[in-house]
Amino acid sequence: MISVTLVVTLVVIAVPEGLPVVLTSALVFAAKQMTAERVVVRVLGSCETIADASVVCTDKTGTLTQGVMSVVAGSIGAHAKFVRNLKDHKARTNAPDQEQDQPLEQDATEVANEPQVNRKNADDPPIEQGDINTILSPQLKRLLNQSIAINSTAFEDIDPGTGEPAFVGFQTEIALLKFAKDHGWENWKETRESVEIIQMIPFSSDQKAMGVVVHLSSGRFRLFLKGASENLTKKCTRHVVVSKNPDQSGGPDPEIETEAIDETTENNISRTIIFYANRMLRTVALCYRDFESWPPSNIHLHSADETPYEDLSLDMTLVAIVGIEDPLRPDIREAVADCHRAGVAVKLCTGDSVQTARSIATQCGIYTPGGIIMEGPDFRALDIHERIEVVPRLQVLAQSSPEDKRILVETLRFLGETVGVTGDGTNDGPALNAANVGFSMGISGTEVAKEASDVILMDDNFASIVKAIMWGRCVNDALRKFLQFQVSASITTVIITFVTAIVPASGDCSTAEYVLTSVQLLWIDAMQSFAALALTTGPASKSLLDRNPDTHGKRLFTADMVKMILGQSIYQVAIILAFHFLGHKILGLDHTDKSNSIVTAVVHNTLVFAQVFNLVNCRRVDNELNIFEGIIKNRSLIVIAIVGMSSGFAFRKTNVNGDRRDRWSGSHRVRWWCRLPRHPPPRSRMGYLAGSRVHLHSPWCSHPMHSYPTTRARLH
Repeated sequence: MISVTLVVTLVVIAVPEGLPVVLTSALVFAAKQMTAERVVVRVLGSCETIADASVVCTDKTGTLTQGVMSVVAGSIGAHAKFVRNLKDHKARTNAPDQEQDQPLEQDATEVANEPQVNRKNADDPPIEQGDINTILSPQLKRLLNQSIAINSTAFEDIDPGTGEPAFVGFQTEIALLKFAKDHGWENWKETRESVEIIQMIPFSSDQKAMGVVVHLSSGRFRLFLKGASENLTKKCTRHVVVSKNPDQSGGPDPEIETEAIDETTENNISRTIIFYANRMLRTVALCYRDFESWPPSNIHLHSADETPYEDLSLDMTLVAIVGIEDPLRPDIREAVADCHRAGVAVKLCTGDSVQTARSIATQCGIYTPGGIIMEGPDFRALDIHERIEVVPRLQVLAQSSPEDKRILVETLRFLGETVGVTGDGTNDGPALNAANVGFSMGISGTEVAKEASDVILMDDNFASIVKAIMWGRCVNDALRKFLQFQVSASITTVIITFVTAIVPASGDCSTAEYVLTSVQLLWIDAMQSFAALALTTGPASKSLLDRNPDTHGKRLFTADMVKMILGQSIYQVAIILAFHFLGHKILGLDHTDKSNSIVTAVVHNTLVFAQVFNLVNCRRVDNELNIFEGIIKNRSLIVIAIVGMSSGFAFRKTNVNGDRRDRWSGSHRVRWWCRLPRHPPPRSRMGYLAGSRVHLHSPWCSHPMHSYPTTRARLH
């Protein structure tokens, strides 16, 4: 019956039945810790997938940048350049200046084949942004304000957090409305209500523009367009003129002075856009076109009240080009560097121009020498073979649409990469679904994007992706740590139990007995469950980023783990069997029942300590020797180690005679003070106790508790 019980117990120990529980508890613990880091995990299994991410495709606005936009430079018409804080930011104007003869330091990051920008133009005098009201006529000021306020979906409301008025909407539109408000122009609401809206043209990622058709009080109809400057300026044939001596009088809709865009002016506009883009400014063009009647003649209508955008966006007049700044997050360079250190490639997908995207990617550390920058339409036009050849070196995808991002993600997965992708818009849903792990934005993300994602970044910060990767690797390491402990403990227990069952400790084969009882074996099994709790609740550290991600075909047991398991198993088996078979000789005991009990106690104590030390050793699954790194932060492991030793001592105890107390009292489950005699011993045996009294109190003590007055102590 004893043999059957032991066999069943060994099977229970050998089978890692707690492995699913360990994995689940590790995932739950990691998800809870990530929530504290402002990373919400919607799909629990994504914690493990994040650890193996080899590529992250990220957006720019709000993820790499702070998402707080403001107008810092621009050009009204083709020549009237303005800069905010001109004295401190002269580099943001391409007007002639003696201090700008030398190339800027940040221009050194431009690629060698980029055409050099001539910043000198005699018709572009520098203007302080706060002084533009002094050079604008009332008519031009009204036109610029209408282009901003009417062609916008943003509005002003009361911020519930501060109680102050604040604009609500897309950051680009908020920046423009703040620009108009800061200059004291007509209120945005009054401006919108002063006209009749005829047709709305919503923003499209294909045309990269939005517009509105309004009916003016003069009887004419006017189209306002706002969008990517590199696209809209090509559709403009004229531009507004800023007079040196503006007429400060004018009617509600007077004629606005304009000029045709010739080749020189076109080059000037193009250089201005490139110049702003190289300084990480998003350039937005404001244009308009007048119609005498609506619907316009000679234009095919899609429906009774809708005119196609392609027919409307022709022969327009350029009002202004504004440069909008969205500062980079202060920790973005470090976060990108951490990704590269962890073997994770970062690819930027943005709707900005190539120049803006290159400048931002260079500042963040994403764009490196040898990398490829492409525009979305060009990337979309590649066939599958060309895509497979380009994608590994592709670092920046400029002027890209959500469809381009989806194609990029699918190509990367086809190449065997584990892809993480960020998205905040409704159109980003397909890309988020196509990726291994989808990251949506908690602040700017839509509900559709959040539902399609696996993880939500509550602070919209790219650095949170690094934290997610770190905790994901912590989950994988926790599983390996547990397996390392489980397998080594199981091998040790099975071998010593099997060997001691068939080989007697003495010469008589009939006296063979098990070195461990069923209760002690079950303690080892319980210890494995406690070890799972200790090893899966360890903190994540940045040292986890010092290795490349695991590939899909990599084995769960690494070479370092196998060496650790074999080393621990051989060491424990050798020590336990040595004490079991040679314990009497090592301890200098005879073969009496009392001595046998002592040897058995020593064997079990040794196994208890070996398992606890093995638990600490299993905190590492690499070649590093510092097993105590961060152990203070893992309080659960310290508690479980103490509980494991204390509970292990409870399963076997034996009394030691007085002659051997001084030698082996530290090796038994009983404390040395529990072995003190009932009466004070003579000085020659006990020595001297330093202090006033010794209080005897232990749950394992078989003697009544006493308190002996003493002076000094010396234990033999």
